[in-house]
Amino acid sequence: MATKTKKKIAIRPLGDRLLVQRIEAEDKTAGGILLPESAKEKPKEGIVLSLGDGRSLDDGTKSTFSVSVGDRVLFTSYAGTDVKYAGEDYMIMREDDLLAIID
Repeated sequence: MATKTKKKIAIRPLGDRLLVQRIEAEDKTAGGILLPESAKEKPKEGIVLSLGDGRSLDDGTKSTFSVSVGDRVLFTSYAGTDVKYAGEDYMIMREDDLLAIID
């Protein structure tokens, strides 16, 4: 499971993209039934690990992100691109793919 500790990631997203690591799916249902790997849904939440420098606006300035590194976020089912780097699974997605920040 991802934590809020900041570790150095060698992937730096560009523009209005961000790097997210999914939070692992639960192994058990609420009723206590153990789930095999094939029955688990891909989790739709993760931790923001890195941010790009923002989208270029018409006046030449960069937009700011409404999320920050370490935020726990919800995203759409088909969000982003899955990336495997150094044995870890990540997602690179646009800020528009995010639905909410979990407090």
